[in-house]
Amino acid sequence: MSDVCIVGIGIHPFGRTEGLSGLDQGVFAVRQSLADAGVEWPAIEFAYGGSDAAGNPDTMVERLGLTGVQFINVRNGCAAGGSALFSTQMAIKSGEFDLGLAVGFDKHPRGAFNALPSEYNLPEWYGEAGYMITTQFFGAKITRYMHEHGISKTSLGRVSEKAFRNAIHAPHAWRREPVDLQTIMDAPLVSDPYTKFMFCSPAEGGVALILASEKKARELGKPLIRLKAAAMRTRPPGSFEVFAPSIDIARGGSATKLASAAAFEQAGVGPEDIAVAQLQDTEAGAEIMHMAENGFCRDGEQEAWLAEGRSEIGGTLPVNTDGGCLACGEPIGASGLRQVYENVVQLRGHGGGRQAPGDPKTAYSHVYGAPGVSAVTILQR
Repeated sequence: MSDVCIVGIGIHPFGRTEGLSGLDQGVFAVRQSLADAGVEWPAIEFAYGGSDAAGNPDTMVERLGLTGVQFINVRNGCAAGGSALFSTQMAIKSGEFDLGLAVGFDKHPRGAFNALPSEYNLPEWYGEAGYMITTQFFGAKITRYMHEHGISKTSLGRVSEKAFRNAIHAPHAWRREPVDLQTIMDAPLVSDPYTKFMFCSPAEGGVALILASEKKARELGKPLIRLKAAAMRTRPPGSFEVFAPSIDIARGGSATKLASAAAFEQAGVGPEDIAVAQLQDTEAGAEIMHMAENGFCRDGEQEAWLAEGRSEIGGTLPVNTDGGCLACGEPIGASGLRQVYENVVQLRGHGGGRQAPGDPKTAYSHVYGAPGVSAVTILQR
């Protein structure tokens, strides 16, 4: 079976954009991706779009053109973008289509995400008791992980420091000013052990990716960036998840471990073959935990990794080369697609000051969302 390839990428800068709706930003990204692929909108045979708070993506046809295109909306928490991409590649892999679009955008108000218990099949009291507050969940989760695996609070700060330093060189990032480690550590506490610089913020932005069959990609004359794997999984028993109404005493697996293992099997490669990785980092500890859950190190080894700079741009495995969610913010529908956008930039060698060295040929992305879903992609050129 021939590979599915990414032939066009587009992004609207993340952050806060007054005067533009989330849909406006999605349309901007689509038009940029069409120009990058060298095709016109009528050539797109189908689309999958994700947005959590900014309206139905299929309504963008009013702006792009009423071609009758099949356009399906995806809503899957923080994994919406990854799920849209998974669906797009499956449609092409099936042989039904040759050219399709995965797009995600969002525009969130200032402040924390306002998740509703009813959306997760939970009773209203669950929210009234404060259990829907994600910063508290993430604080509790990393506290347990740090205790079990010897991770220091300094390591949390190093993740954030790296993110802001990498983002200086990413034009699409929101926060592009360096923040030194001491400032990060001394900043106001949000949910112990996290200070304000250790959380990402709800944001705005849009990302579009155009996918093609290998035959179509060759016709377009595009460099072949192959989507070797796209896997999405839900949670197994014993996992510890956002909005979980209870927790097992004995820890089980996780949606990320399942998705990661499936993606490596599909691609026929292992963690040691990956040259650059984008890992979900809604908070600094998430990047640390996800380094292990995706198979790049063992639990507890992150302490040495961060102290020795192994996940820096010039390290063993560059992680979150554009600053990740910590520096870019998180527009839910676009966030997972931003990771893949960044990986295409890296594989094309267009990263500039954030470019991973050594002519990378494989790139990995991982997104995680409530209530325990995860999507992983592996790109290869």
